[in-house]
This record gives sequence, C-alpha cells and structure tokens, in this order.
Amino acid sequence: QCLLAGTFLEVEEVDRAQLRPQARNLLCSLELVRSVLREQSLSQPGSYSEPVRAVLVQFDRLFAEFELSYVSSLVAVKSPEEIYRQQEIIVLFSETVERALRLGYLTQEMIDGYEPLLMFTIPRLAIISGLLIYPEGPLSLERSPEQMSQVFSPFYNLLKKIRDLLRVLSAEELCLLERSLCAAE
Repeated sequence: QCLLAGTFLEVEEVDRAQLRPQARNLLCSLELVRSVLREQSLSQPGSYSEPVRAVLVQFDRLFAEFELSYVSSLVAVKSPEEIYRQQEIIVLFSETVERALRLGYLTQEMIDGYEPLLMFTIPRLAIISGLLIYPEGPLSLERSPEQMSQVFSPFYNLLKKIRDLLRVLSAEELCLLERSLCAAE
C-alpha cells in the first residue's frame, strides 16, 4: 500500500519493490535536510524569518514524533525516566559488589575470572542491599510500583515481604544469610 494525500493506494508487489529504494532515499534525504536546517537554525537563529522558523520547528517536531511512533511500533522504547531508574539499578549493583568485596563475600579473582556463580550472587545481594542498606535507592518501597523500574515493579509485593522478613534478622543472621547466598549450593 502507498499513502498519498491521506488515502491508501494498492500497489502491486513489483511496483513496491521499485518504490522501496526510492522511498528510502527520499527519507534519508529528508532526514539530511532536517539535520542541516536544524543545525543552521540553532547556530544562526537570526538568519530565518519567523514564519520559516515556525515551519521548521513544526516540521522537526512532527518528524521526531513520527520517528518515535514508528520505532515504538517495532520495539519497546524506554522513557527517559525508565532509563534513569535502570541506571540507578546499575549503581546499586556496583555498590553491592564493592560492599561484597569489602566484607569478603566475593573476591576480585571471582570477578576477574567471570565466575558464573556471580550471575546469581550479585542480584541476590543487590536485593538485600536495596531493601536494607540503601532503602532510598531504586528498590525503595516508599515509592509506588509505578515509580520503580520495570525490572522490579512486578515484584513490589514480594519485595515488601522479603524486606519485612529481613528486618527481623540480627546482624549475625544477616551476615550468615548473605554468605549463604554467595555459596554455590
């Protein structure tokens, strides 16, 4: 099918095969024009009249919205907020590894040797760290599930139960639990 002036036209497969490269070239050319005009309008804002500048801003916005809609229809697109939340999780994992090294739960050799056990150990320890040691971090249960990363939000109620169970442990019991979570058993 081909979109022309707001209507769809049926196009034969042979014609579609010929039109695809032309459409691709047209879109690439349009993207280049957009990029060049955008750069020039940002670097020399006074060189365009107000009507031209308004049309360029509108075109840029529409083009960006179309790109986002098109890409979103093909793959899941994360919001800037979700990307930030996932970066917070990365920081939590990093701080968890530092803490585990400091407490002797892990060794640098395990990390340098890409020990497969770490694929289970680090997330386990990160959950404990996120719930008890860094309670204001990405696993904060003071937020609603919608405010958490999509990685953990489906487990909000389970995380609450885990946190409640962890809170009753003594320091020695918590240490024993963390060491056990690092074991291959």
